[in-house]
Amino acid sequence: MKKRKKFVIFAWIISIWMIISSALVLYHVFNLQMLPMQILSMVSIIVLLIVVILLLLLHFVSKKTVSRVFSSILVCLFSVVMVIGNLYLIRTNDFISSVSEQKEKVKHTVSVYALKDSKVKKLEKLDNKTVGILKKIDSVSTQKSLKDIKKQNVTIKQKMYDSVQAMVKGLYDKEVDAIILNTSYVSNVTDIEEYKDFRDKTKVVYKTVYYTKDQTDALAVSDITTHPFTIEISGNDAYGDLEEDSRSDVNMLVTVNPNTSTVLLTSIPRDYYIQYACEDNECPVGELDKLTHTGMSGVDTTRDTLSQMLGVDINYIARINFDGAKNIVDALGGVDVNVDKGLSVDEFYTNPAYGVHEGVNHLDGAGALAFARERYAYEDGDKQRVRNQQIVLEALVKKAISTDAVKNYTKLLDAMKGCFQTNMSDDEIKSFIKFQLQANPSWKFEHYVLDGYGDQLYCAASGQDASVLVPDQRTIDIASQKIKAVLNGQSSDTVSDELTGEQTIPDYMANAVSVGMKDDTSEDTSAYQDPSVYQDTGSYADESAYDGSSYDSMDYYDLEQYY
Repeated sequence: MKKRKKFVIFAWIISIWMIISSALVLYHVFNLQMLPMQILSMVSIIVLLIVVILLLLLHFVSKKTVSRVFSSILVCLFSVVMVIGNLYLIRTNDFISSVSEQKEKVKHTVSVYALKDSKVKKLEKLDNKTVGILKKIDSVSTQKSLKDIKKQNVTIKQKMYDSVQAMVKGLYDKEVDAIILNTSYVSNVTDIEEYKDFRDKTKVVYKTVYYTKDQTDALAVSDITTHPFTIEISGNDAYGDLEEDSRSDVNMLVTVNPNTSTVLLTSIPRDYYIQYACEDNECPVGELDKLTHTGMSGVDTTRDTLSQMLGVDINYIARINFDGAKNIVDALGGVDVNVDKGLSVDEFYTNPAYGVHEGVNHLDGAGALAFARERYAYEDGDKQRVRNQQIVLEALVKKAISTDAVKNYTKLLDAMKGCFQTNMSDDEIKSFIKFQLQANPSWKFEHYVLDGYGDQLYCAASGQDASVLVPDQRTIDIASQKIKAVLNGQSSDTVSDELTGEQTIPDYMANAVSVGMKDDTSEDTSAYQDPSVYQDTGSYADESAYDGSSYDSMDYYDLEQYY
């Protein structure tokens, strides 16, 4: 009788556990709002039926010891499955909330760098010493640092420089005891061949951290499942989290029309010569630079600049860094990319451990990242690189909507957390996932890459000439028309890719070209692509060919006068 009573108590305990865990699963499933109604109803009915059957089996059918043990095991197993299901659902909801969480502030770090072998070990050692600062570039960060240094009761002598390269040269030549530099500019420094050891040769003796208001509000559509929209994909060149702004090395507009199941990938080369635009005036508005540098003023600056250049609205932003790209590919078990005839590469300059052959290649995260970043191995250089980026993104999307994503679900969440960020709301993300599950559209991917020719022109972020890709206005016009065609329910293929008429440059560049126009048949971008001129150090050596010999570091050249 005692055994019977003990079993009844045990049976009710595990029954209550099963009922609570099952109820929580149904609550989280409903709360997540990602499943279509028919699937949601089916899941609910199945869970409720299993609970009822197990309760009947445990409390009314099982009479003997063996049957009681068997039914108890079934109840416990089902309860464990429900607990695990709850954990998955909570993690999913937390992940969506985290990637769509809107930052209120953007972090900026300004560091005081001294040579590693110098006697300067802390800020106090710079009292009455000479420190290099930038005269016009990123003046906000410089002034923040100078004000902070003054608060520490340290007095410094200032030596002004017109370019980042000239200032770093001053440090290396010991003209100054230290320099003040925003950490987002360090990648520009290490791109230059003679300063690629900057991180190893210097030390940070003081940091100033300040915050600015985040300006990445979405231009949301009313219903993401019925209205077309455009997302800016910004791949920054940093590793780690996305807390700070950095260069935007991957720049792609993804135009999605859910009504026609069409996705247009429009890529803009990272060195495209652009005119800054930003609503908050936190960037050098109206000045000219390469596109990748706009990311240092914030991803919203990249968005506003591209929107102005192409004459289209960009509704959302998605940011990912190199760690994120690599980890996501690995979490999905790799991706398959198809390499066209004549585009095989034995060893990538970006990662000699990888290469590709003609046909289908299965790449892990490091291989996919190397493939997406490579330019020196190709005759078309940067143009082929952005094509490869489109290939990788398309392969990623196809893998993400396949069963592989389900099998590697937790790995995928871990890979994306902290390395991926969007200003889509969590409701929009959930509704689009529900749309994908319910409609299961067969997406048609279309592609376009903006073009131009190589040149050496003044860049505002570096304060000197750098390697750029001068835009061909015809390709800008075609890209704009293709995006608008997809938004209007047509295929981008209805807009011809053929370049007609003479090659032209954007109006904002009218006085900026140093070497004149190039015709379509005699384009020479060898200096822009040749790896012997530009050393790839994991980022891109765009400025290493310029030695700065024609500049006096203490002279300031007015932008218009320089042109």
